[in-house]
Amino acid sequence: MKHISMKTTGWKTAAAVALAALTGLASSAAQADATLDKVKQRGKIVIGVDGASPPFGVLDPATGKVGGFQTELGADIAKRLGVTLETVPVTASTRVQFLQAGKVDLLIANIQWTQERSEILSYAPTPYNLVGGAAMVSKQSGIKRWEDLKGKVACVSQGSNFAKPLQDTYGAVVKGLRNIPESLLALKGGSCDASVHIQPALYETLHGPNGKEWNDFELATSDQLIPSPTVIWTRRNEADTRAFVDGVIQDWLKTGLLVKEADRYGVPADYLKQATAQAQTGKFDSAPPEAQAKP
Repeated sequence: MKHISMKTTGWKTAAAVALAALTGLASSAAQADATLDKVKQRGKIVIGVDGASPPFGVLDPATGKVGGFQTELGADIAKRLGVTLETVPVTASTRVQFLQAGKVDLLIANIQWTQERSEILSYAPTPYNLVGGAAMVSKQSGIKRWEDLKGKVACVSQGSNFAKPLQDTYGAVVKGLRNIPESLLALKGGSCDASVHIQPALYETLHGPNGKEWNDFELATSDQLIPSPTVIWTRRNEADTRAFVDGVIQDWLKTGLLVKEADRYGVPADYLKQATAQAQTGKFDSAPPEAQAKP
């Protein structure tokens, strides 16, 4: 299976020494953090994940529950804490609100690092993936480059970090919809010229079990839009939770668990294989430093 190439710009690789302190904190399983204390007291951790959004979230029709790549990662965190896992499906418009309001303890929901998000939330700095945007278009559209979207209607999820570059850099007319399924329906119905979302989700749409429904569509270009580190998000001022989760992610990389689960669920693993090999030498990528909180 050929996957789209990734361009890693805008963030840098950090040596293991830079993150050794975080790893040390993580290995102590954190004691003072209020969130971790509450999780252990209730015997359950609540994690926000994407809904039925293959390959990351896979809906089990028999139970109505969402499983998949993100749920497996959440289950491993729960196991390490000695608690059970509850997953809560979130959308682009609800995920930040759910975390800030305490409805979920963590977010593992394909949310890439952005400066704006880092001003209101915190996160484990070691990425568990690197993901950018892709544009699904009709094969008859003539759209072959991002530049071809100038003056065209590009549908995105509400709150998407792809909206700004689409509008400012490429001159697209951005239309925000609730989620990927609505965006794809709008594309099929002709009310948008391109549906722009994370590349793996659109790849799965085209090549997954229901791919025949999309035979008249394709990805416009192999270049991903602003590929960015995908991180696990926490609330602000939760240093112990942040350190614990960061240590877990680094362990996932060292043991190859991320590649194993990615292969299991059909998540493109090009970046994960590179990061896993790098982890064997004691080096880990890092998202940019946490921004100053908004007043």
